[in-house]
This record gives sequence, C-alpha cells and structure tokens, in this order.
Amino acid sequence: MSQDIKDQVLDQVRASPVFAIHLDETTDVAQCSQLLMYACFVSGNSVKEEMLFCHPMESYTTATDIFQVVSNFFQENQLPWDSLVGVCTDGAPAMLGLQSGLITRVEEKSPSAIGTHCILHCEAIASRTLPAEMRDVMNLVIKVINFIKAGALNGHLFKQVYVDMDSEHQALLFHTNVRWLSKGNVLGRLYELRQEVATFLDSQQKADLQEKFQSEGFLLSLAFLVDIFEVLIAMNLKLQGKKINIIMHHDVIRAFMAKLDLWKCRIQDVHTVSFTNLDSALIHSYLDSELKKQIITHLTELKAEFIRYFPDIDEKREAWKFIRNQFQCEVADISDEVQEEFLELKFNSMAEEDFKKLDLETFWVTYLPVYPLISHQALRILTMFGSTYLCEAAFSTLVAVKTKYRNELNVEGDLRCALSGIRPHIH
Repeated sequence: MSQDIKDQVLDQVRASPVFAIHLDETTDVAQCSQLLMYACFVSGNSVKEEMLFCHPMESYTTATDIFQVVSNFFQENQLPWDSLVGVCTDGAPAMLGLQSGLITRVEEKSPSAIGTHCILHCEAIASRTLPAEMRDVMNLVIKVINFIKAGALNGHLFKQVYVDMDSEHQALLFHTNVRWLSKGNVLGRLYELRQEVATFLDSQQKADLQEKFQSEGFLLSLAFLVDIFEVLIAMNLKLQGKKINIIMHHDVIRAFMAKLDLWKCRIQDVHTVSFTNLDSALIHSYLDSELKKQIITHLTELKAEFIRYFPDIDEKREAWKFIRNQFQCEVADISDEVQEEFLELKFNSMAEEDFKKLDLETFWVTYLPVYPLISHQALRILTMFGSTYLCEAAFSTLVAVKTKYRNELNVEGDLRCALSGIRPHIH
C-alpha cells in the first residue's frame, strides 16, 4: 500500500506545473536522525500536500548530507528541478547557511526557487524579547516553580494545598527552556494559582520568595506577561495547520504587528482593555508610570523584532495582491508579461463569479488552462510552504509508529500510510 501511495504522489508531482518542498529532521527513539520531506503540488483541480520521504541519516547531518539525500531522491524519481518553486526549512545552520546551506544548494539547482525560513520558528524567535525588569519577573516565576517541583515531597505538599483550596488545576506545568512560547502556559498556570502558591511558600517558610511573589508590582507585571503570551500562543496556533498558504501566514503576522501599535496607543492612555488579566488586576489598583514604561518598551521591542524577522512583509503583500483578488487590481500592478492575460481575466464576469465561490488555490488551478501565464505566477506562490508544520506534525506520528518496543522499524512505509490523504489502489 505504501509503495502504491508513493507512486501516485510521485506521478502527481511530476505532472504538476509547479511544486514546492519543505524539510525538517528529528531524532527518533533509537537515536537515529530522520529527515522528512513534504511536497505541495497541483493535482486535478486542487493543491495537495503529501509526504515524499522519511530518510534515516546515519551520520552527523550537514548541508552536504541533506542535499545529497534530496538530490538523489529527485534523480531516482525523475522529479524536475525546473518545476521546483520553493523550499522551506527550519533555522538550523545546515538548512539556512548563506554560503553552503541546503537552501543555497537547492537554489543553485533551481534558480527560480525561493528559500524561506519556517514562519513558526521566526515568530517564536521574534517573541523572545523582554525588557530587563520583565525578565526578572520571568526568572522569579521559574525560581518558584523549580522550588515547588524540586522534589516529590514539595510536589505532594503543594498538591494538598490546591486540593484543599478547591483549585481548578491539579498540577503545575514543568518549566522548560526548550520552547520559549511554552513559558506562556507556565505563566498562566502560575498566575491562576497565585494565592495557593503564596500560601504554599508561607508554609515552607520561604519568606523571601513569598514577599516578592505577593508584591503588587510583581503580580501586575505577571498579569501582563500572561496576557501577552496568550496572544503570542494564539497567533502561533493560527500559523499551524494543513493547507495554510504563505499569504495567510503573512496576514496573521501583519495583523499582530498592527495590534502592537494599537496596544501601545492604548497603554499610553492607560487603557488596558486589550490585556484581560492586567485589566482585572487594576480594578483595585492603578497602572504606575514605571510599569507603563516597561509595557510600552516591550511592545516597541516586539514590533522591532517582528520587523527584523519579516522585513519585506509589506512588499510581498503588494506583489501578491493580484493573487488575493485580481478583480480589484490595476494593470499597472501587474508584471508586463502577463498584463494582457490579466485584463482578459479581470473582465471575465464568469471568472469573477467563480472567484467568489472557490478558494484561492482551486480558482487559480481551474483557470490555469485558460490563463496559463498569470495562473502559473499565482500558483508559484500558493504552493510555497510558509512553515514546516507538516513535518512537525508528522514527527508526532513518528513517535507513535516507532516506539522503544519497535525501534528497529523502517518507518517510512507505516508513516506514509498513516499520513497520506491518497487512497491506495487495492487489487
């Protein structure tokens, strides 16, 4: 079944006018590095996303190793480099290195292909900025959690505290430094349990931690951090999922950047409605000038980081305007070689009605035979991956497929059957 699915996928990729790939690697339960590659391609009247391979990497993975696997796969399966329009990877040096990274090597093979850095990684890295004062708050939170979780006895004692006080939560999340946004969950849980935590610290005679933890300034700063991390996590979730094209990714980022400007204006006017926990905490208090300054500094630095990681996001929005709605574009916005086709399409009333009913990908695939030049330009962008989400999701399936009891398993076949949306031909 797996081979049949693979054959169908490869036939469809070879027949597609354009296709894009994204890659990521992980280490499985047998401590073997697994390289996973997905493709996005045109098939029938739609755009599909399918796994191409899961390849074990026997040695330390370099850009040369990874590219060799990709290049061999293209050659063995007669995939046309000329049709490749995009390659998306995570931020590892082997993937992104300017001189010899995978993206550079792929672009040498396919000069028209565009290399992109996974938007989920960019968003998570850009979100890491914190003013010194708020980083101190974060460090105190970590210190408190590490004390509570330091030993079985502390964990047991704390459990009795929140059971006795009828708390909603039955456990604190372990603090982890692996993923920055995971700290948002830690902050939220601790903030909801703040009264129980203070009681517990008192019972453990940790007066120094208790005093800091119960101070008004700390709790207000913590409330703000909980709010901002909730927003960042919500944005991260919007960027995840299947069949989310790069235009949709950029829309989410642009909306967040615009909100940062709105929030700064509101905080300047001491208007905290955008930050639910902070707003509630200020019912019996006020936003002092120091915290106000810290919040504005944080929002300003966040905006600067997002501009740094997404420097051309506004330019791309303009360049891709015709893809989102060509019926609202002017001919001057379109490249010379497709202007005549654009005008034919713009004044096609049936196409305009279809545009209202169909999603972007289906619309452009449907009109590819009629308006091949402009449709080809649109599909170059719509097949590009904005993130490595599919690989990340596949790694979760890999954990289930290859366990410590089945660690000798060659996973590609089982993984393909588990992940594919294509039905095998069963004779």
